[in-house]
Amino acid sequence: MSISASQVKELRDKTGAGMMDCKAALAENAGDMEAAVDWLRKKGLSKAAKKSGRTAAEGLVGVATDGLRGAVVEVNSETDFVARNEGFQAIVKGIAQLALTTGGDVAALAAAALPSTGKSVTDSLTDAVATIGENMQLRRTALISVTDGVVASYVHNQVADGMGKIGVLVALESTADKAKLAALGKQIAMHVAAHDPTPAAVRTEEIDPAIVEKERQIFSAQALESGKPAAVVEKMVEGRIRKFYEEVTLLKQNFVMNPELTVEALVAQASKDLGAPVTIKAFVRMVIGEGIEKEASDFAAEVAAAAGV
Repeated sequence: MSISASQVKELRDKTGAGMMDCKAALAENAGDMEAAVDWLRKKGLSKAAKKSGRTAAEGLVGVATDGLRGAVVEVNSETDFVARNEGFQAIVKGIAQLALTTGGDVAALAAAALPSTGKSVTDSLTDAVATIGENMQLRRTALISVTDGVVASYVHNQVADGMGKIGVLVALESTADKAKLAALGKQIAMHVAAHDPTPAAVRTEEIDPAIVEKERQIFSAQALESGKPAAVVEKMVEGRIRKFYEEVTLLKQNFVMNPELTVEALVAQASKDLGAPVTIKAFVRMVIGEGIEKEASDFAAEVAAAAGV
């Protein structure tokens, strides 16, 4: 099978592996990109095994909470200049508030009427394109809630209230004091923004078994390369699986503000201090442009585009 230069480049961008290694990986796997990534990882040649996608698109992530519920939306634009446009910010803020009522369904949100315009979100964005002069679109949304407790939020690289480059929601189920829960929730949300538990799992049992099995196979292939006895290889693999859980499971991660504590230990201590059990029910982390490829451009071109030249 013929492997194109663009395929080799794409694999190299994804993994950081050498050009010839990427070509060999694609040839061994009949051009299958995902299989080639796994092949490189098994050979220990991938330098960037954990990548959720290149973040290149612009716009804003907006969050809104009302105590028991929290919503987050991503609204994309062509350039970062638009993210600082007050008209665009007002639209994103309105969409985030509206998202509290649409159940986390992006199609329902797109069709819902934006109070500030009386038109659907889709039509409101179309009108804004004509006014602001740049393409915009609602890309995704998420909603989490609790029956008793709080949904806390944190926005990183905030450019306006509740809007920035990274938006995080954390749902805490508890009968404890709501103000104290909110403070705890914000701390955990800041941790999630910094440490990115991926896949988004609070507990190890929430991780898809297929993902764990895939990692186990990769770790096994890597361990077998060492030439060590089977019993030693098995222990090596189990050790790597434990490390994997620590990396991708929120409760198992070391708390960013006090690495001597895991998030699980932090929550246990908070339960004692607040006099009521505290449970992390769910969390959401949304990054602007995550997983979207954007054509390369220079700063001068962005200025020209923003100026309508």
